Amino acid sequence: MSLSIAGKTAIVTGAANGIGLAIARHFVDKGANVMFADIDEDRLDAELGDEARGEGPVRMFAGDLCQKLTVANLLSATVDAFDRIDILVNASRQMQVSDPLDPEGDGVEAMLRQNLMTSLRLSQMTARRMIAQAEADGRDGPVGAIVNLSSIAAHRAQPGLLGYSIATAAVDQMTRSLAVALAPNRIRVNAVAFGSVMSAGLQQMLKDQPDYREVIAAGTPLGRIAAAAELAETVQFLASDASGFMTGQVVTVDGGRGLLDAVAAPAF
Repeated sequence: MSLSIAGKTAIVTGAANGIGLAIARHFVDKGANVMFADIDEDRLDAELGDEARGEGPVRMFAGDLCQKLTVANLLSATVDAFDRIDILVNASRQMQVSDPLDPEGDGVEAMLRQNLMTSLRLSQMTARRMIAQAEADGRDGPVGAIVNLSSIAAHRAQPGLLGYSIATAAVDQMTRSLAVALAPNRIRVNAVAFGSVMSAGLQQMLKDQPDYREVIAAGTPLGRIAAAAELAETVQFLASDASGFMTGQVVTVDGGRGLLDAVAAPAF
């Protein structure tokens, strides 16, 4: 089986910065056509500019993917640009600290909406497009691949991240459930749970609390924070035919951090 994704068409959400941007750029470098999707239109334009307005492998789409109509427009824009959709990477994610004992807070609902429901709706609607494509083409073999981004927080108790932890745990279960549901349609669904990776959120945290870099490194057996681009290789593997017999799996990329106790290596 091949790791190649050349000639495939991928949608990558959260692609204006951080991990989503790194994955989208990596996919372009590997020969894929990529729709960079994000709510931040200014950031997308700053990153891509004229590159996304030509006839090449890069396009951009700005909109709030919490809205069903926006998701439909994203899929239509991708098909208009590249004729098909082969890969979806749900890399859009948010983290919010909240008081776990505040019954008036909306942190859990916000995290479920941003990190679970957006990915679920987009996965469902993209899968329907993939199935329709396969039926129209009369295609045998693989139909599509969906890769979700999760976190080691899904399995670790950190009260201040109650909503985020619940949402990422839900993403893991969504991955397994969709994998079983879509297997008869030859669409694979997997996830990458990460920790100690330089996301946009972590970059901002380290600006505010620079000493926290040493705390993270000390709590990571490999002793460092990974570059966002290092996660992209794993996502490519899960999107490619090299993982053709893998579905419903949550692959951990955290430098060994999840092997330590939560006090030594807090999840976020």
